[in-house]
Amino acid sequence: MARVVVGVDGSENSVRALHEAAEQARHRGARLTVVSAWHFPALAMLPGPEDVPTPAGLEGAAQRAIDESIDKLGPGALDGLEVERKVVEGHPADVLLREAEGADLLVVGSQGLGGFRGMLLGSVSSHCAHHATIPVMVVRAPK
Repeated sequence: MARVVVGVDGSENSVRALHEAAEQARHRGARLTVVSAWHFPALAMLPGPEDVPTPAGLEGAAQRAIDESIDKLGPGALDGLEVERKVVEGHPADVLLREAEGADLLVVGSQGLGGFRGMLLGSVSSHCAHHATIPVMVVRAPK
């Protein structure tokens, strides 16, 4: 079965990417794989404030990013689609490239939560566009 992979991070632009990915999956008769990556930074291991994120907290935030992104699409937006939700540890670009292996299309937003305003492409979308072995659709943020 054909497969479309999309990365979400909770940003508004990743919700737009999810919408486009759902449309592409519907058009292709493909399964939709919604991926959110989390990474435990090395700095979190240093002694310091008690509010340092934990791996479980970061993984939970990644799961919420998927759930909330799907909710923002509205009721029925994914009706008729086979949807797989995946939370994966690792750098977002690396995770998306691995998860997209063998897929028909990878969809990413041009800017996520880490993007700088005014950049044409964020680091994750740029990395995916340059290194993917499958077609990549980059959904741009509105101006």
